[in-house]
Amino acid sequence: MARKSKLNLLELYSEENKDQIYENVFSEIESFELPLGTSLRSVYDDQPNAHQRFMEKLDACIRNHDREIEKMCNFHHQGFVDAITELLKVRADAGKLKVQVTDTNRRLQDAGKEVIAQTEEIIRCRIQQRNITTVVEKLQLCLPVLEMYSKLKEQMNVKRYYSALKTMEQLENTYLPRVSQYRFCQIMIENLPKLREEIKEISMSDLKDFLESIRKHSDKIGETAMKQAQQQKTFNTALQKQNNVNYGRNMYVINGRVPEPKYEITSKRTLEEEDEHEEEVLTAHDLVDFSPVYRCLHIYSVLGDGETFENYYRKQRRKQARLVLQPQSSMHETVEGYRRYFNQIVGFFVVEDHILHVTQGLVTRAYTDELWNMALSKIIAVLRTHSSYCTDPDLVLELKNLIVVFADTLQGYGFPVNRLFDLLFEIRDQYNETLLKKWAGLFRDIFEADNYSPIPVANEEEYKIVISKFPFQDPELDKQSFPKKLPMSQSVPQIYIQVKEFIYASLKFSESLHRSSTEIDDMLRKSTNLLLTRTLSSCLQNLIKKPHIGLTELVQIIINTTHLEQACKYLEDFITNVTNISQETVHTARLYGLSTFKDARHAAEGEIYTKLNQKIDEFIQLADYDWTMSEPAGRASGYLMDLINFLRSTFQVFTHLPNNNNDHAAMSGKVAQTACMSACQHLSTSLMQMLLDSELKQISMGAVQQFNLDVIQCELFASSEPVPGFHGDTLQLAFIDLRQLLDLFMVWDWSTYLADYGQPTSKYLRVNPSTALTLLEKMKETSKKNNIFAQFRKNDRDKQKLIETVVKQLRSLVNGMSQHT
Repeated sequence: MARKSKLNLLELYSEENKDQIYENVFSEIESFELPLGTSLRSVYDDQPNAHQRFMEKLDACIRNHDREIEKMCNFHHQGFVDAITELLKVRADAGKLKVQVTDTNRRLQDAGKEVIAQTEEIIRCRIQQRNITTVVEKLQLCLPVLEMYSKLKEQMNVKRYYSALKTMEQLENTYLPRVSQYRFCQIMIENLPKLREEIKEISMSDLKDFLESIRKHSDKIGETAMKQAQQQKTFNTALQKQNNVNYGRNMYVINGRVPEPKYEITSKRTLEEEDEHEEEVLTAHDLVDFSPVYRCLHIYSVLGDGETFENYYRKQRRKQARLVLQPQSSMHETVEGYRRYFNQIVGFFVVEDHILHVTQGLVTRAYTDELWNMALSKIIAVLRTHSSYCTDPDLVLELKNLIVVFADTLQGYGFPVNRLFDLLFEIRDQYNETLLKKWAGLFRDIFEADNYSPIPVANEEEYKIVISKFPFQDPELDKQSFPKKLPMSQSVPQIYIQVKEFIYASLKFSESLHRSSTEIDDMLRKSTNLLLTRTLSSCLQNLIKKPHIGLTELVQIIINTTHLEQACKYLEDFITNVTNISQETVHTARLYGLSTFKDARHAAEGEIYTKLNQKIDEFIQLADYDWTMSEPAGRASGYLMDLINFLRSTFQVFTHLPNNNNDHAAMSGKVAQTACMSACQHLSTSLMQMLLDSELKQISMGAVQQFNLDVIQCELFASSEPVPGFHGDTLQLAFIDLRQLLDLFMVWDWSTYLADYGQPTSKYLRVNPSTALTLLEKMKETSKKNNIFAQFRKNDRDKQKLIETVVKQLRSLVNGMSQHT
C-alpha cells in the first residue's frame, strides 16, 4: 500500500510538472517571444500522448481567451454607440467651419503675394551677399597656399631643394589642411610626394657626381695632406735642431765628410718659406666642394630617410675604398707608383675624417676605425708583397720614407699606425738584404780591380790620403823615408770605406722610425755583422777559390784580412759616434768581424797549401823516369830541380806574410812553416806513390839509384831551411819514409831489417813490409828479364835464393800484419 501510495504521488507530481510546462509554453506564445523551438521541443518529450495532451491544453486555453474577449466587448459596447451619435452631430458644424477657413485663406493669400515677392528678393540678395563673403574668406585662405606652392616651384627651378622641402612641410602642416576640401589642394597634395621623390633623385644624382669627383681628387687631396705633414714634421725637426745645436755634430764621418741628413736640408728651406706660404695651406674643403653631401644628407634627414642615405653613402665609400686599396701590378717598379697609392689612400681617409667632423651621424668614429682597420690590413699585405719585389735599396729607402710620411699623416688625423711601423721593421730586413746584395757587388768589383800588391806612397800627401781613408798605424813604417809601401793592398781602405758607407746607408732607414738610440744602435750592429759575416766573408771565400788567384795574391789576402781585422775596433767606435751609445752599454752588440777575417785568413792559408800541392803535382806529372836504366844519370832529374827552385822562390814570398806579432818581414811565421811542411810532406807522398804505382811493373837498381839522387835533393832543400823557425831536422823528417826505404834497397841490408823489424830502435822503422815487398817484387821482375846481377855471376844463384827468401819472409810479415789487424 505504501508503495502504491508513492507511485500515485509520483504520478501526481509528474502531472503537475506537465501542466506547468504547458503554461510556460502558452505564455511564450502569447508574448510573441521567438524562437519557440526550445519551448515546443519540451512539449514533445518521451511521455506517451504528449502531443495530444498539449493540443487539448491549447484548445482549453483558446476557449478561455475567447470568453474574456467576449466579456470585454459587451462591457464597452454602449460607450461606442454614444460616441458615434456625438460625431454625427458635429459633422454639420465642421462643414461650416471649413467654408469660413477656405475664404479666409484665399483673402490672406491675395494680400501676401507682394510681401512674398519682396521677401524672396531680400532672401536672394542676402544669399548673394553671404556667398560673396564666403568666397572672399575662402580666397583669403587659398591665396597663401597658392603663394607657397608658387614659391615651391620657384625653389625647385633654382635647385634650392632643402628650402623646397621646408616649403612642402609648411604646405602640408599649415596651409593645405585649411583648404583641404578643394580640388586643387588635392592635386597639390598628390604632387608633393612626387616632388619629394624628384628632389631625392636629384640630390642622389648630385651625391653620385660628388663621389665620382672625390675619387678623382683623392690623389690631390692625399698629396696635399702628406706634403703638409712632411712640412710640419720638417719644421718641428728644425726647431728641435735649433734648440739642441750640438745634436748630430759628432754623428759620423765618412771619407772625411759629415753627411747632412735630408731633413736638415729641407728644414732650412722650410724655415725661410714657412711664413711666406702659411696662408697657402689647403684643406680637403678647399680642394673639394662638399655641399652635395651636406645637401643630400639634409634632404634625406628632412624626408625621414636619413638611414637609407647613410647606408648608401657608406656602401659606396666602402666600394671606393676597395678600389683605392687595389694597387697597380707595376707599383713596385718606381717610387711614383707607391706615392700615387699612398696619396689616394690618404685622400680617401682625409675626406672621411672631414665628413666625420662636419656631419652628425653620417660617418661615425666606429665606422672610420673599422674601415681603417680593414684598409690597414690590406695596405700591409700589399706593401709586404710589392716590397718583396724591390731589389734596389734606394727604392726601398724611398718607400720607407713614404711609409713614414704616410703613417705620420694619418696619425695626425687620429688613425692608429703602429702596425705600419711594425711593417717597417720587416721592410728594414729586406732593405738590409738589398744592401747586402748591392755591397756584395761592390766588394766583388773592389776585389776584381785590386792588384794585390802593397800600396806605394811617394810622399807625405799620398800617405795622409791613405790613412784618412783607413786607420793604419805602424811606428816603424813611419820612420822610413819616402817613397815606401804600405803592407796592405788597395782593396783594404776601399773595403773599409764601403763598410762605413753601408753603416750610413743602414742608418738612413732607421731615421724617423720612432725608435730609441739604443734600438738604432742594435739594428746598425746587427746589419753590420751580417755584412761582415755573410757578405764580405762570402766574397772573400769566393775570391780565395778563384783559379786566377795565385800564391802571391793569397799571401796578400792574408795580409789584407789581418789589417781589416785590426780595423774592426774603429768600426765599433764609428757606430758609437753615430748612435751616441757607449760600447760599455749592457745590451750593446759586438761586431763579429774578427771571426770573419780569421776564417778568411784560414781559408786563404788552406788555399795556399792546396795550390802548392797542386803545383807540386803539376811538376810531378812532368817526371819521365826510365825505370829499366842500368846506371843512374849522375845528377838529379830536371823536373825535380825545377820543382825545388819553384819552392825556393815561392817561400821567398812569405817574407811579406805577417806572423802572430804582425812582423811583416819575418820568415818564421806559422803559416809559412805549415806551408813548407805541407809541401815537403806532399812531395814525399807523391814520390812514394810514384814508386808504388800499380802500373809500374818493374824497376831496375839504376832507376832506384837515380830516384835516390832526386830524394837527396829534396833532403838538401829541407835542410837548407827554406822557411825559418824549424828546429833541427824537423823538415827533413818529411822524407824519412823514402830515405829508409831507399837505404834498405841501396845497402841491401835485409838481414838487419828482418832482424830488427818491430823494434823501436830499428834502423828501418819507417819501412812498411808491404811497401818493401811491392818494390822488391818490381825489382825481382826486372832481374829476371835483364839479369841485373850479372856482375855477381859467381853468386847469382845465391842472390836469387836470397831474394826468394826475403820475399817469402816479407809476405809472412804482411800476412801476419793483416791477421793481426
